[in-house]
Amino acid sequence: MKRSDFYYDLPNEFIAQYPLKDRASSRLLVLHQDSTHVEHKCFTDIVDYFNKDDILVLNNTKVIPARLFGIKETGGKVEILLLQEIENGVWEVLLRPSSRVKEGTRITFNANGFYCCAIDSPGKDAIRRVRFCTKNNFWEVLKTIGTVPLPSYIKRKARRDDSDAYQTVFAEKRGAVAAPTAGLHFTPALLAQLRKKGVEIVYITLHVGYGTFRPVKEDNIQNHIMHREYYEISERAAHSINNATRDGRRIIACGTTTVRALESAANEQGSIAARTEFTDIFIYPPYQFKIVNGLITNFHLPESTLLMLVAAFAGREKVHHAYEEAKKEKYRFFSYGDAMLIT
Repeated sequence: MKRSDFYYDLPNEFIAQYPLKDRASSRLLVLHQDSTHVEHKCFTDIVDYFNKDDILVLNNTKVIPARLFGIKETGGKVEILLLQEIENGVWEVLLRPSSRVKEGTRITFNANGFYCCAIDSPGKDAIRRVRFCTKNNFWEVLKTIGTVPLPSYIKRKARRDDSDAYQTVFAEKRGAVAAPTAGLHFTPALLAQLRKKGVEIVYITLHVGYGTFRPVKEDNIQNHIMHREYYEISERAAHSINNATRDGRRIIACGTTTVRALESAANEQGSIAARTEFTDIFIYPPYQFKIVNGLITNFHLPESTLLMLVAAFAGREKVHHAYEEAKKEKYRFFSYGDAMLIT
């Protein structure tokens, strides 16, 4: 398929720039897979669409303060976005301006004894490797000097409240550079309501990285290469999911990152094993899903891999129709925007 098959026009006023004070008060568009019918609800209504013994799978990754601003020995400014730790102290990063940072360049930060050195030469893109050095605990220093890496379409500086708002209430395992945004709508009270109804909540981890938000530049989307991301599925999570599959119970994934982890771990028979590894899976139409029966997701950028995954799940024409309905109804789009349930 072509990249242009996933284009839609979105005026800037639809892009949410700030989180809602009550994260569960966002709107919810419900798209039914067996028809083109959509419903317009509040996110708190999502409980009504779950049945007893359904499985809700959540991504418990935790966003780190991954954006750093440093200075070269020459005085030049450098922006670093942490992507993933390769080994102790060595990180893969997005580095700007990459072409001006030669191998061996030392970059210092506003912290005593904290610096990094580039350990590779500039290449075709801005992805580089650097080694961090500090006398203190790396993560404690990062809390002090790092900032929340808000997406580029949020046209403002990160605020203090973004550190909480751009984090799910169930975030546990640090390592993401972007939030699994579909999970931002849940509150502890809403999760308690689902448990009371008999819904089993299962947690997996996929550290959201460059692969999720890297733009598709190839006209033929099959030529797009995903950047790999680390994921974990525990024995307990695999057991719950396999039991649900065996019993014919629904598995509803919260977010495209959750879907990617589950589908990466699935075999052709539709069961999964506990995994701790990396995935570069790219899901686009047509695709036969092995695990997921329902999907909670936000509204995604035109021509993005996230939109392609949603289109693979619900059908490209249905998703396009739903997005046009959302625009008519003045929904808020992207990370801090409203949600969609595909059931």
